Amino acid sequence: MKVIPELIAGVHPTRMELLTLRKRRRIAERGRDLLREKLDALMIEFFQFVREITALRSKAQNLLAEAYDDFVGAQMAMGYTRLQQTSIGVDDRFSIETKTRNVIGVTIPYIQVNVKPLNGFPYNVYDTSVKLDEATLRMAEAIKAIAELSSAEAAVKKLAEAIAATKRRVNSLEYVVIPRMLGTIRYIEMHLEEAEREDFFRLKRIKSRMAKVEVIEAPILAP
Repeated sequence: MKVIPELIAGVHPTRMELLTLRKRRRIAERGRDLLREKLDALMIEFFQFVREITALRSKAQNLLAEAYDDFVGAQMAMGYTRLQQTSIGVDDRFSIETKTRNVIGVTIPYIQVNVKPLNGFPYNVYDTSVKLDEATLRMAEAIKAIAELSSAEAAVKKLAEAIAATKRRVNSLEYVVIPRMLGTIRYIEMHLEEAEREDFFRLKRIKSRMAKVEVIEAPILAP
């Protein structure tokens, strides 16, 4: 492995530093693996919401189309003015509530539509068309479907942002942090190996000199 000089700036090539770096490398590799698992889980949730969006969009469009067709039928049967007057007297039955939920650590907003139950129809059914009754019921279902669709689209957006952020963190660990640690570890190992070789040869020279001194001093000390 090639050691890049800027990776080892300010590093003390000691055994304690080596042990610390090895521990940090293991932690970084574990963090990378956990982030990969999180990324996989986020991708699964993302594509699940994408599939839901397709179904919800089709459901909302169909319900709206059916409701509008029924309203057109009611207008043809009752007349525009009478239909408008009937609608003015109808109280608001819908309330919107925004909430959040947690999906794999990602806070996702969603919309909940509350519909007040009907105690009979809010208008005189004897003076209106049956098409108006059908349109009212279908429009309530369409509004719920639109709220579900909006929640799913918001979830997809949030999950896409979380996926991008997690992927950046994985890439940072995989291609920057961990290689930098490995390069620094290799540098310290090479430095320590070189120091051990120098100590070994230094010890050999000392022993050799001591042996020569003993050989020279031996005849002098002989009787």
